[in-house]
Amino acid sequence: MGVPKFDSPEEEIKKWLNHIALICLSEDFQNLKKELEKIYLQSDIENVQLVAFQDALYAFLAQEEDELSCQTGTS
Repeated sequence: MGVPKFDSPEEEIKKWLNHIALICLSEDFQNLKKELEKIYLQSDIENVQLVAFQDALYAFLAQEEDELSCQTGTS
């Protein structure tokens, strides 16, 4: 999907936000976030819930980018 630029049309930004919302509501995302929270609690990281959310979202987006790169043959 690619990250929208600041001058992207409103419709593209809405699609991007909808995509992120679907990721965040997925069971796989929630499970990863909870698992990261447990690990981060043991590691005494500040803002455990926020950092776990950010890392889980980044992981899902990076995975999608990798899958797109593999499908298109680019890296």
